[in-house]
Amino acid sequence: MTQESRPQAVLPEGWARPKGYSNGVIAKGRMLFIAGMIGWDGDQRFHSDDFGEQARLALQNVADVLKAAGGTGENIVRMTWYVTDKREYLAAARAVGQAFREIIGSYTIAMTAVEVRALIEDRAKVEIECTAVLPD
Repeated sequence: MTQESRPQAVLPEGWARPKGYSNGVIAKGRMLFIAGMIGWDGDQRFHSDDFGEQARLALQNVADVLKAAGGTGENIVRMTWYVTDKREYLAAARAVGQAFREIIGSYTIAMTAVEVRALIEDRAKVEIECTAVLPD
């Protein structure tokens, strides 16, 4: 991917740089919309009830969909996290950050995290949906 085709972070003048995400992203190319991925495997089986481990598997599922479309983590422009317990999410921040860097990379993405009462799958603690822009 050339520098010109990479998504670019947008930071309004005078604003403090956000940590771990971007306020906005500009991208050009084919759009890929990735449905909410949860922390189970390709056979829809959970292997853990640990938040960090579920987040790692959800991120891996995102990466697998990206790969199937010919993309990588650097193509993600928007990511939304739905978590069932914000305290559990914050307590797992170190593990989540490590998993993010290992699986997705260190890319600046427009991100949102929302605490929800429950997810459709009872054991799911996190669901991650993304929008990616792949080069033409």
